[in-house]
Amino acid sequence: MKSFYHYLMKYRHPKPADDISQFANDAYDDHSFPKSSEDYHEISSYLELNGSYLHSLVVFDDAWELYETEILKKASI
Repeated sequence: MKSFYHYLMKYRHPKPADDISQFANDAYDDHSFPKSSEDYHEISSYLELNGSYLHSLVVFDDAWELYETEILKKASI
C-alpha cells in the first residue's frame, strides 16, 4: 500500500496553488518526515511536534481524508 507521504507527493507543485500543495512541498523538504507511515496518529503527532511549516493541522486532516478516500478504502475492498 502507498504511504501517506508518497500519496501526498502527487500534490507537489513548483507554484503551489493551495494549502495541500504547499504542505506537499514542505513535507518533501522535511527530511525527517515519517515517509513510510500509513498511520494517522504517528504522522499527526510528528507534525504537532515538528511541522512548524504547517500553518494548521486542518490542512493535514484534509489531505488525510483524500488519502483515506483514494488509497485506504480501495485497499480494504
